[in-house]
Amino acid sequence: MAIIPFDQREGTIWLNGALLPWGDARVHVLTHGLHYGSSVFEGERFYAGRVFKLKAHGERLINSCRIMGMDCPYSADELDEAAQEVIRASGLSDGYLRRVIWRGSGMMGVAAQDSGLNVAMASWEWPSYFTPDALEAGLRLTISDWRRPPPDCAPTQAKAAGLYMICTLSKHAAEQAGYDDALMFDHRGLVAEATGANVFFVKDGALHTPDPDCFLNGITRQTVMELAQRRQIRVIERAISPEELEGFEQCFLTGSAAEVCPVSQIGPYRFDVGDITKQMVRDYHDEVRRPAGDRSVVA
Repeated sequence: MAIIPFDQREGTIWLNGALLPWGDARVHVLTHGLHYGSSVFEGERFYAGRVFKLKAHGERLINSCRIMGMDCPYSADELDEAAQEVIRASGLSDGYLRRVIWRGSGMMGVAAQDSGLNVAMASWEWPSYFTPDALEAGLRLTISDWRRPPPDCAPTQAKAAGLYMICTLSKHAAEQAGYDDALMFDHRGLVAEATGANVFFVKDGALHTPDPDCFLNGITRQTVMELAQRRQIRVIERAISPEELEGFEQCFLTGSAAEVCPVSQIGPYRFDVGDITKQMVRDYHDEVRRPAGDRSVVA
């Protein structure tokens, strides 16, 4: 099915405090965010008209601004209210919400303290990040040539647009080689994450996941850890070396867009789409659709 280019779609976009027709939400080509990557964002899914972990996403967006030295003109609560306004205007029940904040056109150059900030939000229908066939069989990942940067070389705890440049390069290379995605190592050569999702492994009935000291501690990642603990599945956060991949039995990815996705292969290493992985897929599916006040019990 052909993808409609995003600048040719119809709908409503929230831009700097007002709802506009989709095609009227425009940015000048001489904007700092475009030239220098001075932009932060959140990607969120909503189910039955309700964003999953809306408050956590809004707070992380504000924190990303703080890390990037951007004084957001709206509070987290105001951004959350605007997000719900955008979803209502879309008329969608299930979909994807993108919130983005970027330096504007007031100045051009590396330093742009007075460039001004812009805030926009849009929502659209986005079924699954991967194809149904890939999810059924388990995703096939290659290993990226690019590595996640160390925290003293990049603002790794911000969801900053510039940090995703190497993710795009990695995923493009993976797709061109026939894979679904790529696993990235960190600056030390340890296992980090995929291009847009965190990674978990299963061994001897426990979950193992890299310590997020140089990449985002994803909101979906935290949710899956909570779900596993409810089922009394042990979760171990630790440094994971590439050599250990051979010894893991199962693997899956987690992310707001990706949700929970089984993995069958990373480079030369193979994994089963086993019972724990399938349980986490089911539990997450149920969790995001559970009424807001009923999240203490796993069925």
